[in-house]
Amino acid sequence: MRKSGPPKGLIAYIVLELLEEKPRYGYEILKEIRDLSGGHWEPSYGSVYPILYKFEEKGWAERIERKDEPDRKYFELTDDGIAELEDRRESGSEKARDFADVILGFFHVYAAFSTDERFDIPEKECEWCFDEEFSRWVVEQVARHYEHYFETEFERIEETHEEFSDRHGIDPDDS
Repeated sequence: MRKSGPPKGLIAYIVLELLEEKPRYGYEILKEIRDLSGGHWEPSYGSVYPILYKFEEKGWAERIERKDEPDRKYFELTDDGIAELEDRRESGSEKARDFADVILGFFHVYAAFSTDERFDIPEKECEWCFDEEFSRWVVEQVARHYEHYFETEFERIEETHEEFSDRHGIDPDDS
């Protein structure tokens, strides 16, 4: 598991979403983000608590006292926080291409490390490798997660990138 996380803007958005569901404390938010990412992101206290304090400063969240846990710092979303969340939800719909570019870009580089002779990365025993078997495993995990989340078997899409984009009315060259 990597001890890092998504870009800060994404963490802040996730924190807003989690606070809308119910009041939470920092460690609880850290665990939720780790779970949402399938264990691949583990943000630090140093990334989540400053977000919570910033939300408090901007009036998007407020600390609440709980008699059953007086030592924990619980945060609750305010009306202004709900309005901010709605704005971020609206702008978040524009980020799907960015997410896809990151995912596909990383996989292309992973595969290039496996196949491009310009890269000579030694394999280490008991470590991840840049080779065909590990590349297949990555793709297999993506397909399995697809099947889990969408509750259907993964079927290959035979369309080219251009055909898929055309069918969805997307300009493939538009950034």
